[in-house]
Amino acid sequence: MSDGPLTNSPGAEAVPQPGDGRTAEQTSFVKLAMRNMVRKGRQSLFHFGLTALGLMGFLVLIAWLGRPQLPGG
Repeated sequence: MSDGPLTNSPGAEAVPQPGDGRTAEQTSFVKLAMRNMVRKGRQSLFHFGLTALGLMGFLVLIAWLGRPQLPGG
């Protein structure tokens, strides 16, 4: 018997060891998300760009609204 992290027997799903911090559901979700991102690469990049621009716009708006009021200016 080996103390390896995962077994590679046919038909067995990869089961994380205790203390690994991952569950089987998270692993399969990550794989599915990566597969979808590769399949829809252009759309994923477009949505990432929109998210980045939206976040930057929000941060600039908050900085502009919270700017200090200097006397005499």
